[in-house]
Parts: sequence; C-alpha cells; structure tokens
Amino acid sequence: MRLTICIAAAAVFAVTPTVAPAKSAKAAAFQLNGTTWTFVDPVKKVKARESIDADGNYIENAVAGKHLDHGTAVMKDGKACFTSAMTSDGEECWTVRAVAVGHSMATTSDKGHKLTVTRVAYVPMHMPK
Repeated sequence: MRLTICIAAAAVFAVTPTVAPAKSAKAAAFQLNGTTWTFVDPVKKVKARESIDADGNYIENAVAGKHLDHGTAVMKDGKACFTSAMTSDGEECWTVRAVAVGHSMATTSDKGHKLTVTRVAYVPMHMPK
C-alpha cells in the first residue's frame, strides 16, 4: 500500500509544472528622482552638484555656489533625459545604471557628450533668489 501511495505521489510531482524561481521578476528600474550627483560641468568647466527632486525638477549649481542650470529630468527608455529651462538645446538623454551613494559611473549622451558622475547623498536644492 505504501508503495502505491509513493508511486502515485511521485507521478503527481512528475507531471505538475514547476514554477521558475524569482528570476523572471524584473530588476527595479533606475530611479532618478531624489538623487544628487557631482561632476565637472563640460561646458562651464567647473565642479558642479546637481539634485533631482521628487517631482523631476533639477537644479545644477557650482560646488562654489553659482547657479549653472535648472530644468526637468525624466527617465525614458532606460535613459536619464534632461531639458534645460535656461537654454534652447532641447532634451539630452544619458545612459545610466544603478549606482550607490559614493560610487561613480561613466555616461554618454545621445548627442555624444561623455561625463563621469558621482552619486552623493541627496541634497535638496533651491533656486537662487
């Protein structure tokens, strides 16, 4: 009798489809909002800090304090896209990957610009008066 139950149980397990492990779950998408970055501004040639607030607005200031740029930032197709409110350059999208605070990444824009950015602890920034 035990042999019959064991064989029946084995048959049920053999034909029951198995669920793949959590590999099918997607990794969390890169989140730009609520982050701050430092880099050397490629146009103004100064060390800059840029913060993106929870609503997707960014402010870039020189580390020394001078206001450099501001506008909006959104994620599109896995890229960080920025549109300045101070220039007529239009949107520029940059390659991104998840980076922990204190770490850097090389990024390239769809316009061919290259930049190394370092993620730092979030610092809320305000428009200068």
